[in-house]
Amino acid sequence: MTGSAADGNLTTGEEAGGAELVLPEPVRARIVELAADALAAVPAAEIPPTLRKVAKFAPQRRARLGGPAIAAQLASDAVFRQRVAAHVSETAGELVAALRSGEVPPADPVEVAALAYLVRPPDWRDLIAAAERTLHADAGRAALAARVAEAEARATQAEHDRAVAWVEADKLRDELVRVREELAALRRENRRLARSLREAQTGHEQALNQLATERGRAARAAADHEAELRRLRERLRETEQAVGASRAAARDARAADDARLWLLVETIGQAVQGLRRELGLQAADRLPADVVAETHARQPASGVRQPARALADDDPGRLDQLLALPRAHVVVDGYNVTKRGFGDAPLERQRDRLIKGLVGLAARTGAEVTVAFDGAERVPAVPRPRGVRVLFSRPGQTADDLIRHLVRAEPDGRPVVVVSSDREVAESVRRAGAYPVASDALLRWLDRG
Repeated sequence: MTGSAADGNLTTGEEAGGAELVLPEPVRARIVELAADALAAVPAAEIPPTLRKVAKFAPQRRARLGGPAIAAQLASDAVFRQRVAAHVSETAGELVAALRSGEVPPADPVEVAALAYLVRPPDWRDLIAAAERTLHADAGRAALAARVAEAEARATQAEHDRAVAWVEADKLRDELVRVREELAALRRENRRLARSLREAQTGHEQALNQLATERGRAARAAADHEAELRRLRERLRETEQAVGASRAAARDARAADDARLWLLVETIGQAVQGLRRELGLQAADRLPADVVAETHARQPASGVRQPARALADDDPGRLDQLLALPRAHVVVDGYNVTKRGFGDAPLERQRDRLIKGLVGLAARTGAEVTVAFDGAERVPAVPRPRGVRVLFSRPGQTADDLIRHLVRAEPDGRPVVVVSSDREVAESVRRAGAYPVASDALLRWLDRG
């Protein structure tokens, strides 16, 4: 500790005339305690003025509250120190006598250093230095013991952590066994579901075959009923000619024939309704092209080709006939049409002009219209216009691939018109059952409209 008497630190520079000797903190505290106890034995007149207020404190409070003042007074007032030394000599006579005789008694080094500071035997500096060395040694041993204890605690903790790790490893092995069992169960369930799916697909195909068979029966029945109707009408005319005078009888016969005709027509209608209920057919709320618009970027294209729908016809006048088909779906190869019709304009103007024309086509014909462009990553998001579905190919895919996917997604029997002058696209969609139409036919149709 460094400082002066005014700071409350005990130094020895003034009395010895040499370099200041800073006392260890435990020695300084013990000297203050001895001086605080001695204040009670010193006459009031001999107490320094700075300590008179401290002398009035209770014994246990003097050293704690008046410690700095007592230390400063001991360092600067040799007379006061000698009075404290006289009191200490009375209370610790044997230890003080041993110090004055030059012997170092086997006592607490802090106590020996504190008494040496007050009594001042010839080797009191050496005693203080020895006490400081002893305190440093004790502190070192305490630090070493603390490090040893800490190392032991760490070793204990490491052993505990190792045991916990073994327990956790056992738990993880058990969990691994459980997960493997669950995986095996999931694989079995997956195989079962795959079999169920195949069976469902087989049942669906059988249902479609049965539906086709029933449709054929219904068509034959309708033809038979139509022939029967014509025969009855012919018979009615013959009866009217043969029995001109019997109008009433003719009216009765005609009424009977009409009732039979109504019964036949009602039978056909109920048969159709029963077939619809039996097959569970309901109106579709999502069109196949909607599904393609959502999933064409994530699902690989199927190699399965649908049966042919119609022969190719590049005559522009054929477009009107195709648009007149019920529930027709028009799929347009966007840039193939725009580059043939107005390729000098920027791509954005080309798209806007084509889409605007297709909106009018959808409004006039009621057909479902889808236009496919290349490169979704190179164009901003395009809002869907009214009546026209706008699609862009994903990275690694072309508009031609997207058009083929749209065609394959449609059910058998639905008319699909593909507008493109690309021969490869036209041939592939024709094999898939769609009607290919040249881009020029659509351009002339739009100009005409």
